[in-house]
Formats: sequence, structure tokens, C-alpha cells
Amino acid sequence: MPETSGAESVDQYAPLPSGMTICFRDHGDKADPAMLLIAGLGEDLTFWSDSFVGSLVARGFRVVAIDNRDAGQSTFVAAPPPGLWRQLTRRPRGDAYALADMAQDALGVLDHLGISRVHLVGRSMGGMIAQTIAATAPERALSLTSIYSTTGARKVGQPALSTIRLLAAPPARTRTAAVRAHLRLTRHIAGVGHPIDDAAEAAVAARGWDRSAGDLAAGTARQIQAIQRSGDRTAQLSRITAPTLVINGDRDLLVSPSGGAATVRAIRSAQHVVIPGMGHHLPEALVDPVTTYISQHANRVGEGGSHVRIS
Repeated sequence: MPETSGAESVDQYAPLPSGMTICFRDHGDKADPAMLLIAGLGEDLTFWSDSFVGSLVARGFRVVAIDNRDAGQSTFVAAPPPGLWRQLTRRPRGDAYALADMAQDALGVLDHLGISRVHLVGRSMGGMIAQTIAATAPERALSLTSIYSTTGARKVGQPALSTIRLLAAPPARTRTAAVRAHLRLTRHIAGVGHPIDDAAEAAVAARGWDRSAGDLAAGTARQIQAIQRSGDRTAQLSRITAPTLVINGDRDLLVSPSGGAATVRAIRSAQHVVIPGMGHHLPEALVDPVTTYISQHANRVGEGGSHVRIS
């Protein structure tokens, strides 16, 4: 695996015309091709591990990671969150924002940095945001990598009932409770091939709690609402022209692997990597293979792709 130096950075802030302020970290050499990392539901930018970011920097990329709105140090929206019943019945509030708004936040950070084109990498909800950028602002996307994400169609990519029960639990209101809840959920969704490191995951959850600028539970509920308001994006995805790589595991209990397959069907000539034993998690054991796939994909922009299965 390449050396992971260059992963260290500091929080910086991009005030946007929308009124949002988006926190970001900018890693690596500014002369290198830019890569934007977009985290998933309820995650802040530190959920991309130092080794993951450092591996991409060592492979020759300038890596920009962002806190989505309602996460980390970015703006927490003032609107009330949807209640559990609204979330379960997919009935967003009238004041809900959408994935398109989160995509504009990400583009605003790129504008702030003077980056015109970028390799997009998103995981879970971040994959949906990256897909939205590639579909609606194709001139900004050099390539797209969508990791354990989906299309928004109701018949694919849905969580297991066991996962829904965990997500429906009362939200954590203390740092200790947040760490316990993160460990419980991550153990459940991480897959069977790559056990989690409890100490490392506890540190991730604690850091996320400490960096939060607002109510994490309310922020996550509003992000869920953004996904639901955006609906089925299959037709939108069919307009993506950027070279696309879809990565998912075959043991994902949060976003069913059917979501990855549907994404590949929707995006013309998308490549598909299915990792046996992987769930909805990027453990240390997968940093090297996943960053290898991402960097190789970004480096062959313009080439066609095909389905790949790792054995």
C-alpha cells in the first residue's frame, strides 16, 4: 500500500450564496488532479479515514473532503426535523431540502477553491450526491465513483428490516450513547468478511460527536428526508456521461446490493466491482483495494468499463 503521508489537514470553511457554510479539508498537492470525497448519512468528513485519504494523496490526487449540511462543522439547518412516522412513511415536510441542494453545496466548495473539474467519490448518501452532481453538472465531473449507494427506486437498495429496527431506536443524546449506537449499527452492517475494529470505530464516533456543530439526530433525520424528497433518480442517472465506477459489497444490510446493480443498469457503460464479504463499511483491510480501484478508474478517464468481480 502507498505511504499515507499527506492525510493531515485542518478545517476550512466555504460561505455559500445559499446561506450555507460548508466545512472542508484540502489534502495534497494543489497541482494534482482534484478528487472530492462526499460522506454518507450522518457522517462527517472524518469518516473517511486518514489512511484512506492518505492513500489517494499518495497516488497523486488532491483530495477535498466535505462535511455535508447537517453534519460536522457545516451549517445545521434551522427547519424542524421530520418525525419518525414521516420518515417511515416517506412523507417529507414541505420545507425539506433535497439531494440537489446538497449537490449545490459541494459545487459551492469547488467554486470557493477555484476547482473547475473533479473526480467525484461518494459513499452511501454521498454516492447519491455525487451521482446528482455528475447528472446535473456534467461539465464538472471528470469521473464518478459511487460506493454502496443506490438510485432511489423503492424496489432496490432498501435496508433490511433488522437494520430499520436499529435505525428507529431513540437517538443518542450523549457522547457515550452515540459511541455505543455507532458500534451497534456498524457491527450489524459491516458485513461478514471484514470484522470491525471496536477501538477505532469508537474513536470515529467520538470524533464525529465532538465535531458536530448541531443536533446530530435532527441533522440525520433531515438528510434522510432529503433522500426521500429526491425520489427515484433512475432517469436522472441515465443522463450521466462521466466514466463511472460502482463499488459495493455482497453483504450490505443498509443499502441492499441491488442498489449497486440498479445504478450500473442506469448509467451507461458503468463498471461494477462487487467485493465479497463487504457490507456497508470501509474497514482498514479494504482501504488499499478500494483506493486502488478508485485511482485506477480516475486515471483511465475516457476508457470503457465492464463488470468486475473480486475473488
